[in-house]
Order: sequence, then C-alpha cells, then structure tokens
Amino acid sequence: MDKKCVGRTADIVVHGLTQNNLKHVTFRIPKEKITVFTGVSGSGKSSIVFDTIAAESQRQMSAAYPAFVRSRLPKYPKPAVERIDNLTASIIVDQSSLGGNARSTVGTISGLYASLRLLFSRIGKPAAGTASYFSFNDPNGMCKTCSGLGKVTKVDIGVILDPDKSWNEGCVKDSLYRPGAWYWKQYAQSGLFDLDKPVREYTKEEYNLLLYGSRDGGGEPEDPKVPGLYNFFTKKLLNRDISNKSRHTREKSQSLVTETECTACHGKRLNEAALRCRINGYSIADMCGMELTQLREVLSQISDQTVSVLVTTLIEGLDRMIEIGLPYLHLNRETPSLSGGEAQRLKLVRYMGSSLTGMTYIFDEPSAGMHPRDVGRMNRLLMQLRDKGNTVLVVEHDKDVISIADHVIDVGPLAGQNGGEIVFEGSFRELLCADTLTGKAMCQSLALKLAPRRPAGSLPVRDACLHNLKHVDADIPLGIMTVVTGVAGSGKSTLISQVFAKQYEDDIVMIDQGPITATNRSTPASFLGFFDEIRKLLSRENGRPESLFSFNSTGACPVCGGKGVIVTELAFMDPVITECEACGGVRYNEEALVCRYQGKNIVELLGLTASQAMEIFEDAKIRKHLKVMQQVGLSYLTLGQPLSTLSGGERQRIKLAKNLGKKGRIIVMDEPTTGLHMSDIENLLKLFDMIVSCGNTLVVIEHNLDVIKQADWIIDIGPDGGKNGGEVVFTGTPEEMIRDAKTLTADSLRAACGV
Repeated sequence: MDKKCVGRTADIVVHGLTQNNLKHVTFRIPKEKITVFTGVSGSGKSSIVFDTIAAESQRQMSAAYPAFVRSRLPKYPKPAVERIDNLTASIIVDQSSLGGNARSTVGTISGLYASLRLLFSRIGKPAAGTASYFSFNDPNGMCKTCSGLGKVTKVDIGVILDPDKSWNEGCVKDSLYRPGAWYWKQYAQSGLFDLDKPVREYTKEEYNLLLYGSRDGGGEPEDPKVPGLYNFFTKKLLNRDISNKSRHTREKSQSLVTETECTACHGKRLNEAALRCRINGYSIADMCGMELTQLREVLSQISDQTVSVLVTTLIEGLDRMIEIGLPYLHLNRETPSLSGGEAQRLKLVRYMGSSLTGMTYIFDEPSAGMHPRDVGRMNRLLMQLRDKGNTVLVVEHDKDVISIADHVIDVGPLAGQNGGEIVFEGSFRELLCADTLTGKAMCQSLALKLAPRRPAGSLPVRDACLHNLKHVDADIPLGIMTVVTGVAGSGKSTLISQVFAKQYEDDIVMIDQGPITATNRSTPASFLGFFDEIRKLLSRENGRPESLFSFNSTGACPVCGGKGVIVTELAFMDPVITECEACGGVRYNEEALVCRYQGKNIVELLGLTASQAMEIFEDAKIRKHLKVMQQVGLSYLTLGQPLSTLSGGERQRIKLAKNLGKKGRIIVMDEPTTGLHMSDIENLLKLFDMIVSCGNTLVVIEHNLDVIKQADWIIDIGPDGGKNGGEVVFTGTPEEMIRDAKTLTADSLRAACGV
C-alpha cells in the first residue's frame, strides 16, 4: 500500500484499481479539498473519477432504496477495484445535455421560475390565484390554445400535395401514396374520387374528403379506410414521439410540419388571467423574457417588505448564474437548446443553492465552452463549494482551473495501454516541477504567429440578424485559418454555425461535438470505413467469406447473437446482464476466432490501438486511416471501441479524421480543443496547418488562447454576451489584436503573452 494512504482515515482511499486501462493503482483523495485530475486523453482520468468513484458512490446509494425505486434508477456496474475507503455520496456535474422538452426551461430547471410564480401569487395585481395559476405546465395557468407551449404546430399539406395532378398521376408526393401502393388503393378503391381529375379542379366537398375524410371537413370519415390526408399525417407526425424513428421519417416531419407562434398567448405560454397580473408594470412572462442582468435590476426595485426574503432568494440565484458567465440567458430559454458547457454551468448554479455539506461534487471539464474571462468566475464557485465542507473532484485540462487545486493527481504517462498509472500526486506548485507531460505543459506557452497566411479571397455575410446578431457584416477569408472568438453568448456560433453555414451549406463540412449518427455497434474501424478492409484481409488469408468476420452477420456468436452479453428479464426485479459464456463476451463464434492474420484473430485485431495497428497492417488503405487517427490525436483508441463511449472532443476529432484529405472544402470546427490535453494542442495546430496547406479553408470557433495565437485571421464577436453582444468588435491578425484591440479576448490574449 502507498505510504501516503496510511493514517489518513478521513481521506477517500482507493486500493488496487484496475478499471479499464488502470494498472492496479492505489491513491488517496483528501476530503473537503479541490482535487484536479490531469493527464492526456485516454490516460485513465475518467476511469478513476467517473467509472470508479462516481459509479461506486451512486451504486451504493441506489442499493439503499427499495426495489421499486431501484428499478427506476440508472444502473451502475461494480468497478474493478479491491476496496474504496471513506467514500461519500456524490453529485455528478457533467457535460451531458439537460435534456427535457419544450416544457423544460432555464427557469424550471434552476428552480427560479417556481420562486417567481410564488412572488406573483403573493403581490401581483390583479390577483390571479395561487402559484400554480402562473405555471404553463399546469391546467390552471397554461394557455388553452397551445397547452402552455407558446407555439402551435400543424401539417402543411401544401408541401405534399401536387394540385396539378390526379390520383392516377400521383398527386400525393409521398412514396406511401404512389400509384399502386397500399395506401393509394384505399383511396382509389373507395369510389369517393375521380382518379383522373386534377386536385385543382376539386369542389369544396371533394377537397374536404381528400383532406379530412368527410364532405363538411368536420364529421366522421365516410369511409374508415379513407381518414383524409391531413388527419393521416397529423396522427403520423404530430401526435407521437418520432425522435427514435428513422431519419427519413424525421426529415419528412421537418418538411411537413410548420411551427408558428400561438395567436392566443403570442408565445407567452400562459392564459389571460396570469398575463394580466403584474408587478411594477411587468407580467411574469415579461420577466421571463428578460436577460438575467435586466431581471435582477427589475426585481431589486420591488419594495414590498412582505416578500423581501423571496426577492432576496431570487436575486441570489440570479447572481450565481451571472457570476458563472450566463448573464445573457433568460428564464424561458428551452433547456434542449443549451450547449454542453452552458448545461454544466447551470447544474453547478443549481447545486450552489444547496445546503448539503459533506458531499463529493464531480465535474467533467467545467471550463468547456467558457471564455478565459469567465473561468475565474467559475473557479470562485468551485472554491465556495469546497469551503462549505464539500469534496470537489475535477477532470480538467485548463491551466487556470488546475491552478486552484489543493491536490493534483496526474494520470499517464501516455494514453491507452501506455497510460493507466499515477505519475504524480501533490500540490499545484509541486506539479510545476514534475517531469510529466502535464507538468511540462503547464510551464510552456505557444508563441504568437508573426507571419500569417494571406487569404485567397473571401465569402461575404451581410446583415446577419439571427438571435442577438445586430445586422452584422463579415467577410470569411478563404484559404487560411480563421479563428472566431468572443465570450459565451456573444453570437459567434450563431454567425458561423447557423448564418454562414446555411448561406454556403453546399461548400461547408461542419465538424461539431454532437453525437455521431451511427448504431451502438459502430467502432472507429467501421465509422472510418476500413473495417471492410480488415475483413477482406482475413478472408483472403484464410479462404473464408468476409461475412464470417462480422459480429452482425454469420460470424456472430449463436448464443448471444453478437451482443457479447445475455440479458435475463426477471419479473419485479432488475434484468440480469451477464457476459456470454459461449463467446466470453467477444461476440464472435468459434469458426471466426480460429482464423488469423499476422497471428491475430479478428477480436485481437480490433483490440489493437491505432498505434499498435500501424505495426501489424501493411495494407495501404488501412494504414491511411490509421495515420489519420494518429494525426487527430486518437492513436490510443482501439479499432473496436464503441463510438458511444467517446467524449465530445473525441467525437469531433474522429469526424475530422473522416473528412481529412478532402480538398477544396470549407471546414468549420466548434471548439475542437475540448477534451484535449495541453501537450496535444501543438499537434492539433500542425494538423490544422496541414488542412489549410491542402487548399482548404478552416474556420474554428474557439476560446483556447494557444489556438487564437496561431490564427491567420481573427474575427472577435462581442463586446459581451446576450443583448450586449452580437457585433464584430475586431478583425485582424493576432499581432494586430494585441496591439490595437480593446476587447475581452484581446485582454486575455495580452495577459497570456505577458504584454
């Protein structure tokens, strides 16, 4: 046992951890301190923090609940660890989306809307009722026309109906209704329509029959097999959840369904009685539509002493959100529209109002999506959590966040099979002297680019006014690397990812951090397109069909069907998931496993990292993809790792790998340094240089100062976020920004360069 672990009974002590790539490590985590976990991507940080400490804490907490409750809680597998001492209850604050739907807003998720409803029920005039009468999720308060959504959706039948054609000519532009198809026959054989008569010549009664199934447009269908096109598509697309349907169905829904503001409440979600009730001239909908800074000012002017405690609580909550860099949000912003970084900060603010102590708070790169100006604000909130008597664990790459650590655990030395060790434990000052990748990177800083490329022309964007953009004009240079900067909420993503990308969509490749559109069986080898080549090699080498080397085809284990696990459903209990004994969890049958290439079977080949695979495969096509994986910093990934396990930054880099080498494109990347270790930034910049050298245009939305330093051109959006943003406040080279610009980004860049 590590001597440091002895005698520190108050500390969390982890003994003999072998989760994923970790190599039987033992370490301690001091309680009521901030411990930052550092190391390159794939070194094992997340295996320690999330797969072990967080998972075991949640698993043991779940075990304390009755079986009925446990069946509705997430399932956490027991980590591969000998023992964990002094573990406490944990709260995980990660970058996952807050989820929810159109009824979930910043106000509801933060709890501030509940307090605001209570405030209006107490002192609002004219009185409208209790707090529930101000809820758009309650029948007492919601607008009856839109059911509290603020918008109404309907099927635009004009998109799918060709009025110049008859039934025999295919008047319905949908494959379900093509002449001769089953649905077409229901209408054709009903005797209700002249099959050769163009829709344009229909009488009002005939048109009602076509759309609604009845001649008056409101009664029961004359033929139950002919419900009417409007009714059919309304039922198919509006009255059901299509999020898990096929891409074709989702695209059809987008083209057929139109969404408009509710004419009754004008988007305010509430009924007339709730909207009539006001405080100092403002309705609750007015307040929810204000940016948080303006809302704070309005609330501070309420002088009624009977609600002074309630007003103070609201203002304190708003202050925390403003302090963490979200002043531009408003309470009626729908939570699904928030970025991962915004969602994580909103979760942090929610927990800051908690009176719980002795908890362990676990953060996954809380600086993601934050401008350097705002990182200091977030650090103060992390320290406040610690000072309330909590233990704070942070997985982070940002130097400013690492600098506030009371204790640092550096994992490495490298990634994948070359990682999994604790290479440093100690204070931040001791880290600066450590001979590790993190220790060295903390003391290094990339130089400013002094000889930027010259553009080969530009693409104009004129009068952009989406969201908070204030009729912006911008010119995006061609043939160079442009970095678009600005604080969160300034409008940079709106300008580039929405306005610019839509205007030039045929020429742009968008590479963001969103989920990869692939099945849960997808791997780097299949996503990048060289899994087929591996199967071909095995097929030629062994004289067997290629399908034998796919766990989705004839190579699948006959017992588990290629899943690798057996799921046993038990009534009134959680399902039991066990590793398939027949294949040992490898998914393949014996016939596939006896075939080899270079002494390795298909499972062993898929278990190789990209770096290891370079030493095995000689095929040019395979090596080309492996080299690209190395170039984008994913050499530690195994060829068969499920894509569902990748982080946001890893997903973005594997998307980049898929598009690398294509010439003459405009590539747009949204914060590509997310999840990337400081030592890998320089390699990423070399890759960017190669992309531009191949004749591509690269546009990067980024906060990382090292990337900004190496830009050929900078477009800075600001001056701040929300209503105080939406303008181009600087364009020029990094050198010109340091010399001339008076912006928040320029201030941060000057500080980073010691100017």
